[in-house]
Amino acid sequence: MTRTFDPPPDRYGAGHRGVDLAGSPGSVVLAAGDGVVVFAGMVAGRPVVSVDHPGGLRTTYEPVDAVVGAGQVVARGSPLGTLAAGHAGCPAAACLHWGLRRGEVYLDPLGLLEPPEVRLLPMG
Repeated sequence: MTRTFDPPPDRYGAGHRGVDLAGSPGSVVLAAGDGVVVFAGMVAGRPVVSVDHPGGLRTTYEPVDAVVGAGQVVARGSPLGTLAAGHAGCPAAACLHWGLRRGEVYLDPLGLLEPPEVRLLPMG
């Protein structure tokens, strides 16, 4: 992760409305969960994919050269497209900006990941 979630203090305030994940140009970007693609196209000169999920959640992925289109049903782990280079401020060859919101409220997308399983082992 190259940049963490930093929610804005209000709807129009400054902040970072997602996380940035280092990657390689051309890497396959997968859907975080089952849903329906609601947008796949350009926003402010960057390729973006947005997916609506049950419970009012929406994930966004950018910059992603889409292989899906609006209205397409996707399953968790389905390819959405490939990671493009050019995310501003990215210290790697490419970074995926991954966002999550419920309605108009931005959330930390890392909360969608399953927590690691912790196991205690005997000493010695």
